[in-house]
Amino acid sequence: MSQVEEVQTTQGHSQLMVSRTEEQMEDVQQRIQETDFMAEEDDVALAAFVPIEKLQVNGITSGDIKKLRESGLHTAEAVAYAPRKDLMEIKGISEAKADKLLAEASRLVPMGFVTAADFHLRRNEMICLTTGSKNLDTLLGGGIETGSITELFGEFRTGKSQLCHTLAVTCQIPLDMGGGEGKCLYIDTEGTFRPIRLVSIAQRFGLDPDDALNNVAYARAYNADHQLKLLDAAAQMMSESRFSLIIVDSIMALYRTDFSGRGELSARQMHLAKFMRSLQRLADQFGVAAVVTNQVVAQVDGGMMFNPDPKKPFGGNIMAHSSTTRLGFKKGKGPQRYCKVVDSPCLPEAECVFAIYEDGIGDPREDDD
Repeated sequence: MSQVEEVQTTQGHSQLMVSRTEEQMEDVQQRIQETDFMAEEDDVALAAFVPIEKLQVNGITSGDIKKLRESGLHTAEAVAYAPRKDLMEIKGISEAKADKLLAEASRLVPMGFVTAADFHLRRNEMICLTTGSKNLDTLLGGGIETGSITELFGEFRTGKSQLCHTLAVTCQIPLDMGGGEGKCLYIDTEGTFRPIRLVSIAQRFGLDPDDALNNVAYARAYNADHQLKLLDAAAQMMSESRFSLIIVDSIMALYRTDFSGRGELSARQMHLAKFMRSLQRLADQFGVAAVVTNQVVAQVDGGMMFNPDPKKPFGGNIMAHSSTTRLGFKKGKGPQRYCKVVDSPCLPEAECVFAIYEDGIGDPREDDD
């Protein structure tokens, strides 16, 4: 083939690819318009929680509901899951009123035994959010699971924050495309969030960039207490609008600076346990996927002799037991990265390769350096 013919063939191939991409985006836009997931009726249909106003019966007044909301309890589930002593610590809530609130909340929120068959049906109704990479989705059994906490840990530049940026967009796309038809709540502790990254990712998935940015609620956390306080604000926002994802990037960064030395280790772990418990409650109440990133530290105990990569995630046993799924990330060649399932209640220990591109996380390409 002559050089001219080769150039013409390459140009024809490029035009064909552009044409296909435009057709794909038009198809996605059509599906999004048909879904219209931001409509009020869809928010109601997708809501998995009981509004706290439903408790306003049998002596429970609107004033009591206001006190509960001011204390960070915005759903009947939040009240049902709260310990009795926590309710009694709310100003104006007596012992008798706390018992009445718990009794009414327990009536609205199923908290007893169910058969394994019924629980299996519930599990089948859970959705997974696509990561943008087919390899990674396959490894995770469909994507990032909703209703649970997924921890991403690894060294710097291994793709943790880049995956978070991609998920902030994919959580908005329709269900039949691997999305969650909801908004994203993003808590940033290190200042690594970049809205401009969402623009190219949104275009890739056929979303309007302005709409995609408006559907991401962002907050910068400045200390561990503020990080925990933001979960109260998150609960209020989730009770008022449809969210499908909450991201904390990174979860341990502020704990490392706010709690220093072995003398504060116990206080740090207790605070971290409270944060993780609150995060899991959000996932339970609102059916959202919770994704946290974590840093790693060199392993200096006896186990390092038998470990070819002696690094472990921060947070100790609290993080290990609180995270439903733990994914370890490593650098690869060029834009390629490795993801390994380190711990999961249902996924086998396995590994896959994905890549980081301008338009988000994807599968490796043949022309990768």
